[in-house]
Formats: sequence, C-alpha cells, structure tokens
Amino acid sequence: METPLTRLVGVRHPIVQTGMGWVAGPRLVSATANAGALGILASATMTVDRLRAAIREVKSRTDAPFGVNLRADASDAGDRVSVMIDEGVRVASFALAPSRELMAGLKEADVVVIPSIGARRHAEKVAAWGADAVIVQGGEGGGHTGEVATTVLLPQVVDAVEIPVVAAGGFFDGRGLAAALAYGAAGIAMGTRFLLTSDSTVPQAVKARYLAATVRDVTVTTAVDGLPHRMLRTELVDALEHSGRVRALLRAVRRAAGYRKLSGTSWRRMLQDGRALRHGKDLTFSQVLLAANTPMLLKASMVDGRTDLGVMASGQVAGVIDDLPSCAELVERIMKEAEETCRRLTASR
Repeated sequence: METPLTRLVGVRHPIVQTGMGWVAGPRLVSATANAGALGILASATMTVDRLRAAIREVKSRTDAPFGVNLRADASDAGDRVSVMIDEGVRVASFALAPSRELMAGLKEADVVVIPSIGARRHAEKVAAWGADAVIVQGGEGGGHTGEVATTVLLPQVVDAVEIPVVAAGGFFDGRGLAAALAYGAAGIAMGTRFLLTSDSTVPQAVKARYLAATVRDVTVTTAVDGLPHRMLRTELVDALEHSGRVRALLRAVRRAAGYRKLSGTSWRRMLQDGRALRHGKDLTFSQVLLAANTPMLLKASMVDGRTDLGVMASGQVAGVIDDLPSCAELVERIMKEAEETCRRLTASR
C-alpha cells in the first residue's frame, strides 16, 4: 500500500511504531522495520553514547529505514542530532516541536523531520518551519496527551497542512488504518499496540497487566508531573493523587535520586529539564522533579516489572487488545484487514 508516508520514508507499509521510552529499543525497532513499517527508537531514556550504540545495533539487525525520537527541549539535543547524522539515521521524530535551528540542521543533512503534535496550530507552525510530515495524536493516545479526540483533530490538521499527516491515538487494527486513510491521513502511528507484541522487551507480567485492563482502567492524571498523562491506573497513581505536598516532595526527591544514579544526570541538568517542562505551567517543585525523572517511573514498570512502583503509559486501546503477536504478524494482519475493508467499502457502492 503506497501512500505519501511510505514514499517519504521508504517503508513498505504506512504504519509507524512510536518512540516509547524504555520500550522502543533496538529489538522492537528492528522487528518493526523488518516487518515493513517504520520503527522509531526512543532516545530520551538513553545517554548519548548509548544512543549511538543502540542505532548501530538496529543497523546490525535490519537494512530497512528507521527513525529516532528526540526530546526537543533536552539540553543535549544538539549532540543527539549529531549522532543521528553521523550514523545515517533516516528519520527524526519529536514529542515536542523542535526549534527552527534544530530542524534546519536535520534537513540540511537530508534527515526526514516528523514532529508529533496535538493541535492544529502546532501542525501549521512546524509545517511552516519545514517539517516533512506530522504525527497527529488525539486524546486517546498514551503518555502526555490532549483533550481533542483523534476523529476531530485529524481532519482539522489534514485540511490545514499540505504535508503528509500520520494519525495516532486509538489505532490498533486494519479498520483503523482504513478509517485514517479515509480522513486523508497518510498512515497511522501506534504505541500501545506495538508495546503489546512478542518482540517488545517489556516484562511478561507487565504485558499481562495491560492485557487484563479494560477501557475504564486507562485514566488521565496530572498527579505524576502536572501535565495530562494517559496511563493505566496503578498503586503509584493512586498514591500520587492522594499525597499531600510534603509526602509528594519526599517521593519525588527519592525517585529523582534514583534516576540521577541510573542516568548519570546531574541535579542541575535534571532541574533544567524539569523547568523546561514547567515552562508556562503551574507546577509544584515536586512536580518539577517528577517531570524530570518520569523516565525512572517508566523504567520501574517497563524494565523492572514493578507495576506497584512505576507508571504505565497507555493508550485507551489497551482495553481492546487481547493478544501478543510478533511485529511481523501484527503488521501483516493490519494490512490484510485494511485492504479487505477498503475492498468491501468499494464493492458496496
């Protein structure tokens, strides 16, 4: 199935696996790429040296195109861009809109730039700056999310920009891909659906927790870092929502210390990153710390399997997923179902 997305990035199928911290590592990304979709390596939870090693590991596992997701507000974003360019990475994606300067450097090196956005005006801004495509995430999506549903946001953005638009938030099967294409999208992006594959390195007990969830078990909370964050309801989420300021601050400091030890990040750098997330928002100091070390909260679940101590970012689709196919099986199934859906709709005219 050829679309503006497949032509832009050189993949066989208009499907993107999003860059999920601690989840989208070399194994998942290479399995996605080998399945003919676009795998995105998550770099925010890696040091710069680890990022280089991870890129090389993906390249050793596949000859297909793949991308790297970057935090545009990270203090070392420029170093990470240099690594990507040095290693010949084809695609750069961003959870937040990159600066004009960062985007210009990538485009000068012929890297395809695909920011993720959650509002029409953001899509218009990055398109004017030269973005090659955008991923549009509606409120159904996991992690930091907005309030507008994909079915409302997607057609707004498709009508507003002339670059390829990739739909995210609420997609898990071929019917969703067909629907996105009908709206004018060039493909779909999925996080939770790829997390729940046999190629994902997330512990089996954690996957079981996702599979057992209903749509009502997926919640949006601001208790973790002050921003709307869609995740599974866990013991930690309950504790944060019911903690007083002193208790929340102590919990934040303890977890920040753990993240600092793991990542080698200085306290100064952590606070800078936290303040960058705080910009324009009314966050407490404990929320600034939690914002800076949210990767540690994700690691507790996604790597260590401690669902009682960590957060579990999740799209609403977790409530309707009940199996763990390989990436190859998943992509093949989605494409077959999408093609059958399109044929059925054409035949019924």
